[in-house]
Amino acid sequence: QAQLVESGGGLVQPGGSLTLSCAASGFTLDYYAIGWFRQAPGKEREGVSCISRSDGSVYYRDSVKDRFTIARDDAKNTVYLQMNSLKPEDTAVYYCNAGSLLQVMTSNFASWGQGTQVTVSS
Repeated sequence: QAQLVESGGGLVQPGGSLTLSCAASGFTLDYYAIGWFRQAPGKEREGVSCISRSDGSVYYRDSVKDRFTIARDDAKNTVYLQMNSLKPEDTAVYYCNAGSLLQVMTSNFASWGQGTQVTVSS
């Protein structure tokens, strides 16, 4: 059964760091573009970052540029999101998903995993 499992969330103070992991099982991640998304309470899910399959191009939403870094380790079948200089507005449930680059860029997925909670608070 193909699935993605997000982990690494937690409670962190403003200015702190977390690294999220997105581990795949039942399929090989290197065939897909991978995206990280987040949903804060009362808000729509939004794309945070994605990495392409072909040339490893990366994309970030403006609010996380220069703070977040996405990376894939195809040998471990895992994609990471390194988050630095965290802000209270980064508080959300973070999800990952895999598909075509267009699918990832448009958040066009029928199903989502459980996600991992990130809370930035003093």
